Amino acid sequence: MYIDFHIHAYAEKVAEKAVSVLSQCPEVENVYTDGTVRETRALLDRCGVDFGVVLPIATKPTQTAIINDWAIKHSHDNFICFGTVHPDNDNVEQELERIAEAGLRGIKLHPDYQECYMFDRRMQPIYRKCEQLGLMISLHMGYDPVSNRVRHAMPCDLAEVAEKYPSLTLIGAHMGGMSNWERVLHYVKGASNVYLDTAFCAEFITDGMMCALIDHMGEDRILLGSDLPWSLPTTQIEMIERLDISDEVKQKIYWKNAARLLKP
Repeated sequence: MYIDFHIHAYAEKVAEKAVSVLSQCPEVENVYTDGTVRETRALLDRCGVDFGVVLPIATKPTQTAIINDWAIKHSHDNFICFGTVHPDNDNVEQELERIAEAGLRGIKLHPDYQECYMFDRRMQPIYRKCEQLGLMISLHMGYDPVSNRVRHAMPCDLAEVAEKYPSLTLIGAHMGGMSNWERVLHYVKGASNVYLDTAFCAEFITDGMMCALIDHMGEDRILLGSDLPWSLPTTQIEMIERLDISDEVKQKIYWKNAARLLKP
């Protein structure tokens, strides 16, 4: 079994624009779907992935309710959708309550797209309310080409938030900090509420660094993620397959750790 904990799909009317804009980034060599629900579901099936955790992002406060309506509607079959909020939402607590009441298991935040540092005071009500509601948070971490001079979410920030909100489950995307993995090893220590996903890492990380991160974080806190449509689940699986780790550890990464997190 495979659970891809980091995929993206979009509403039909915005999918073409979203994929077109992001595909212009120099780091994106290939785009594997058109961003629609139909193509994304079909590709997961072709890759042998049983479930994909869909991570929508509200880049403007006005998008939040519409995106969450979409996520609630499409969270079935092989999609497990998270919700999202924007740090500038006036009704952030009410929207988080709606997300939880709808049965979504978490939210996605992207500090670079949302132009808000992870440690910003506007983020604190989100962390606090998610901790109260039992909603996990998936966070883009480290480098992103849309903000190539400024890093809004770094490993030291992840460690700080994990300590401040010890009952909040945090998922540091891109192994906790795209292209900043040495800092993950330095800062993220002993945080049992932090998980890392492999999204888009196979293209950039060395096998040695991946093994070091798995050893550092522990085999129970690593999640398979692809960042589809920008990378294929099979690309990340191929990376994990060649690592010098046991089959049992691989199964934890492929689905067991995710299943434990997603269990109601």
